[in-house]
Amino acid sequence: MPYTNLLIDEQDGILILTLNRPKAMNALNTKTMLELQHFFTEDAPAREGLKGIILTGAGEKAFVAGADIKEFLALDTQKGQDMAQRGQDVFFLIERFHKPVIALVNGFALGGGCELSMACHLRIATENARFGQPEVNLGIIPGYGGTQRLIQYLGKTKATELLLTGDMISADQALAWGLVNYVLPAGEAMDKAKAIIGKIAKKGPIAIAKTIEAINAYFQHDEDGFDREVKAFGQTTGTEDFKEGAAAFIEKRSANFKGK
Repeated sequence: MPYTNLLIDEQDGILILTLNRPKAMNALNTKTMLELQHFFTEDAPAREGLKGIILTGAGEKAFVAGADIKEFLALDTQKGQDMAQRGQDVFFLIERFHKPVIALVNGFALGGGCELSMACHLRIATENARFGQPEVNLGIIPGYGGTQRLIQYLGKTKATELLLTGDMISADQALAWGLVNYVLPAGEAMDKAKAIIGKIAKKGPIAIAKTIEAINAYFQHDEDGFDREVKAFGQTTGTEDFKEGAAAFIEKRSANFKGK
């Protein structure tokens, strides 16, 4: 699929995925969502040697400043529900991806942009980043998982305040409240994201994928996270990676994982 709104740059096994609508503050329109869906179902899983993905926005002002409000004008109740469901389905693809996905939030992350960043496994913010779910200002609510993931990261008290007031918070506030992992100058954020993915890439790839599964299971109402952990632990102990990791530990050397 040719991408119009996504730019892909591969650097040493790391895919830098840039949402490329800078004139629209990288707002999420239907085409962008379709391209994200294709990327995470068809493109990224087929890449050999993939270490991880860094997701960011084009330009210096915005990661993603929200959804494309122009598309909202044609919505009714059913169309609105369909749009929200499609958005949640795409963001679940990101959250459940088997390799680390880091959001490099380089500006405004509002509405769908905040929701997109929260679907990623980790978040690194530049100093000018701003986060918020301002949907109530339009008379609607978040539809791509914002009411649920914001509570997961901030707890009910702070999440409720942001969701009901529509206020924005700074990168430093987001760090203090646990929404982001790091806040760095713009010139350092990408290197940090690459370093984290590089560090994770040295671990057992099956173990990383199973860890992501177990973490996500904690928040799935139809799944017992503890049971998922038991099964995933058993699955990893039956791999060649585990035998290699254990041998490397005993022999005091670096492990050479094969993903088998």
